[in-house]
Amino acid sequence: MRRLFVTGGAGFIGSSFIRLALDCAESYEVTNFDALTYAGNLDNLEGLSESRHRFIHADITDRKAVFDAVEEGTHAVINFAAESHVDRSIASADEFLRTNVVGTQVLLDAARERKVGRFVQISTDEVMGSLAEDASEFFTESTPLAPNNPYAASKAAAEHLVRAAHHTYGLDAIITRSGNNYGPRQFPEKFIPLLISNALEDAPVPLYGDGLQVRDWIYVDDHSRALLSLLEGGCSGEVYNIGARNQRRNLDVAKAVLDALGKPHTLIRQVKDRPGHDRRYAIDPSKVEQVTAWRPLETWESGLAKTIEWYVEHVEWRERARSGSYREYFERQYGMRIGQES
Repeated sequence: MRRLFVTGGAGFIGSSFIRLALDCAESYEVTNFDALTYAGNLDNLEGLSESRHRFIHADITDRKAVFDAVEEGTHAVINFAAESHVDRSIASADEFLRTNVVGTQVLLDAARERKVGRFVQISTDEVMGSLAEDASEFFTESTPLAPNNPYAASKAAAEHLVRAAHHTYGLDAIITRSGNNYGPRQFPEKFIPLLISNALEDAPVPLYGDGLQVRDWIYVDDHSRALLSLLEGGCSGEVYNIGARNQRRNLDVAKAVLDALGKPHTLIRQVKDRPGHDRRYAIDPSKVEQVTAWRPLETWESGLAKTIEWYVEHVEWRERARSGSYREYFERQYGMRIGQES
């Protein structure tokens, strides 16, 4: 059996990856190491194989817990664990530095000590800053790092630590950067599940500024399949950008969701833009396509339809995810109450 040590596996992308890994290869068994912060959700792990999936509730900054959990000769560590919401990082960067920077170093130390076969750092296109609006530029693996918010800066710092571990200690490591993920089981503070959840309640959907910011969207399972390909086929020391060539303006995404649900565009509420809001992201995924046989399976239309269908059918999941502290956060961040006009 090939043991995978997956951090943040109760989160949105991590749980997608674990499901695909266990489905695609009977030789994989997974240790899922997650702190279960507000975005970690045990509901995301429902139905996973009990014989090949082991869950550990712990924090990646807890050195003893990490070293105790990583077994000698583990096939790979895949680090999804991260504080990842830009708005929260602007309000306070402390947890982002702790988890995304210190936590990554703890994992790197454990990987070297336990002679792990490969370290995969899940990063983000946001580390490369903002592109011109004329659609002539794309992020490549050689684009300089230029993070523009505390979250992106913490992920860029983590990349530097991974690179240093590879070059200084010879650790077999790769870094991946994806665009905006969407799909089932995403915490509803993120844009698309927020749109869907509010629209289903005929509640206003907040849109920052003029809504013309461009993001490169990828269906979460397509991202996970790319990671599985790179886990076995990527070259040590390399960076890989993962994208679906699917640029969309935020305003157009909001309208697409409302149209699919049969809701009026008048639900859109423009709110004050976030500080330092990047204008455009766009990924050139040529490198990963050349190195592996990976291609995205979902179109924007098919992926969005699957996503909406999942949220419509999983009412209890939505309600549990949107209870308590999330409602307080939503009101504080956007100045409106869920389910009420503003």
